[in-house]
Amino acid sequence: MSIALKIPTALRGFTDGLNQVELEGDTVGELLKKLIEKYPDLTTHLYDEEGLLRSFVNVFVDGTNVKSLEGQQTPVKEGQSIMLVPAIAGGNFG
Repeated sequence: MSIALKIPTALRGFTDGLNQVELEGDTVGELLKKLIEKYPDLTTHLYDEEGLLRSFVNVFVDGTNVKSLEGQQTPVKEGQSIMLVPAIAGGNFG
């Protein structure tokens, strides 16, 4: 089954400017694996040196962060809204 994974603006430079990528997979982890196979330059932005998803990378399935579901084992199906959202820090409070 083909599932659309929405890509945030900050990472679109690594996906040829695409705002979403169609991927095959049954879980969030499978989708992310296929994403970095297709766009290997994303690897260091999503995973640490140990191969674990970076703590500031969030994935939402139908608006719910998978960290509060089954993590990368969260099942996905066609038609769901799957969104990759890295946390952004910075700014000036002065």
